[in-house]
Amino acid sequence: MMPFDKCPVCGGELIEKNVEKLLRGGINTAVVNVSAEVCLHCGERLYSQETVRCFEQIRDKLKRQEVSEFEQIGTTFRASPVPA
Repeated sequence: MMPFDKCPVCGGELIEKNVEKLLRGGINTAVVNVSAEVCLHCGERLYSQETVRCFEQIRDKLKRQEVSEFEQIGTTFRASPVPA
């Protein structure tokens, strides 16, 4: 049960949705699919306390580079800006 009946940002209606969340820790990034309450007006996402604790655990593992239990889905590259 979420602690809000309406969006705390804009007062809009909240619905439960499955969303994709990017978590960063150190040089690593993880993609996590989770349930969230999402505002139909402004798009604000509200997560349960349990989900936020899981986010913190995943970020800590990413920082420590303990990624063996995660599925690698690609490689990220940094490109130099294109001159104008």
